[in-house]
This record gives sequence, structure tokens and C-alpha cells, in this order.
Amino acid sequence: MYNYIVKRGKTIKRTVRVSGSKNASLPILAASIINGKTTKLYNLPDIEDVRTTLQILEFLGCKIKKYKEKVIIDSRNLKEKQIPDNLMRKLRSSVILAGAMIARFGEAKFSYPGGCDIGSRPIDLHLKSFQKIGIKIDETTSFIECSCDKIKTSEVHLDFPSVGATENIILASVLGNSEVKIENAAMEPEIVDLAQFLNKMGARVYGAGTNLIKVLGVSKLKEVSYRIMPDRIEAGTFLIAAAMTGGEVTIKDVIPEHIGPLISKLTEVGCTISADKREITIKAPNRLKATDIKTLPYPRISYRLATNFFYNANNIKGNINSYRNYI
Repeated sequence: MYNYIVKRGKTIKRTVRVSGSKNASLPILAASIINGKTTKLYNLPDIEDVRTTLQILEFLGCKIKKYKEKVIIDSRNLKEKQIPDNLMRKLRSSVILAGAMIARFGEAKFSYPGGCDIGSRPIDLHLKSFQKIGIKIDETTSFIECSCDKIKTSEVHLDFPSVGATENIILASVLGNSEVKIENAAMEPEIVDLAQFLNKMGARVYGAGTNLIKVLGVSKLKEVSYRIMPDRIEAGTFLIAAAMTGGEVTIKDVIPEHIGPLISKLTEVGCTISADKREITIKAPNRLKATDIKTLPYPRISYRLATNFFYNANNIKGNINSYRNYI
């Protein structure tokens, strides 16, 4: 059995800026192929998963231009309907491209995705959900082949609020005349960001951020420019690093309520935290207090505590709707 031994190093005192969210970027990149037009994205993080996804888009036929702060994706000449196996296996999130390709072409062919070594994470929920909305699945070869003449009006109840399955159902359902309801949907902020992006493109996705999402199909989508939300996991990592070292860190370009439960716990262990709509400052004591932590699907991790924290703490400015104001 492997062990991690963590020794406290230097105290961290600095100001940092949060990157764009990886978990929002990947489904939004997949969604960029559905409109068959040009998409401009801002605040994409320069990380390997994003670079791999862009490689897949180029293989499928997209023309991509990269600038310092934006990426332009032209999906007009998309022709390839199979995701290459070598790229598919590099990251798990590549499966999200399946829903987007089904929306664009009515078919998709791909191998089982890779890129995640944290336990067993099969894509059964994705395939089961696809079948419920009228997509045929063929797994008789080494590839998974999906085909669909049209998405049918249906209700999908997820056995677990899977983020990826929720995103794939949304992506596959945005075009057409169907009405698809997703019950027990994932409620993460990244789902909201994907819905905001699609709606700006002309889609009709309602209820994102709740456990019941409705997608009303439309006949076509338009060009769009969109800024990716900040990465809440990166922001939380900076906060924890400051707490561990007894430091003081100011984080810019962050949406505090996305990490409300974490802020609540850090306050509980003795940290002083102040925040407004786009910035958080943490001051950690020399020694932290002990606490208990229990994790559950978002937002149920100490959600009541987090909500009370945002409404009642004197050192918090703004309100629970600042995410919408940010967008």
C-alpha cells in the first residue's frame, strides 16, 4: 500500500487568479460542433485534457484558431463520425462528444473512454440514457456504435446524478422536435455553464442547476461567443493550500457560492474568510482545528451550512445569485 507523507513547508502568502473550469470546458468544446458554425470561447484553461479535446475536434474536421485569450472553432466542414481510439482513450470526458455527434449527425462511433484511474467508472448510465431517448446502441464490435433517426420525447430517470450522463443527454437532445426530461439530474455549476452556453447558441434547456432538467429541441443553432466559468476545484485547492500552511491567499476570478461547503468547513477549522462576487481572501491560523467531513453529490455537501454562511456571515458581500450576474 502506498502512503503520502505531507510535511508543512513555507507559508503561502500571495494573490492568484483562477483559470477557466476544465469540467465546464470539455462539454462546451463538445457542444461547439452541434451548431455547424463558428464558436468563440474565452477563458479556456491551457491543460492537457483541453488540448486533447481540441485534437479530437480537429480530427473530426473542425478548423481551430488559438489566440492568447480565446479559441475559435469552425465546425462547418465536420465530416468524420468516429472518434479516434488513441485520443478517445486519453481522457474519460471524450465520451461527451458522443451526445454532440448524435445531435449533429444522428450517429457516433467510439471506443470506451480512458483517462481516469480513480476506481471503476463505467459509461452504462450514458448508454442506458441514450436508449431511453431513442438512440440505438450496438456493442457487438470493439467499438460502441450509436445511431438515431430522431430523438424521441421521453423522461429519463438517472439511477445516480451523473454529471457526464446528464451532459450527454442534454447534448443529444438539443436539436429536433422532442421534449426530454431528465430526473435526478446532476446539479453541478458546470451543468449550468453548459446550459447557459447552449441557450446562448439558441437551444432551450431549462432547469439546469436543479435535479429536473427539460430540453426542448430546436431546428437550428447559431454562432456564439462565450466565456467559460472559473474552476471551482482550482479555487478550492488554493484555499486548502493556504489553510495547510497557515498562509494568507487572495483568489481572484472566482464564484464563491460554487465552493460554499468548502468555505464553511474552512471557517469551521479556524480560517477567516472574506468574499465578494469575484474574490475570496483566506487567512489561516497557525494550527487548524479538527472537524468531520462527509461528501455527497453536489450540492448536498453541507449545503444548508453553506447557504447559511452566504446569507448570514458578516464578512460575505453579494448574494447567492452572483453566478448569474457573472455570466
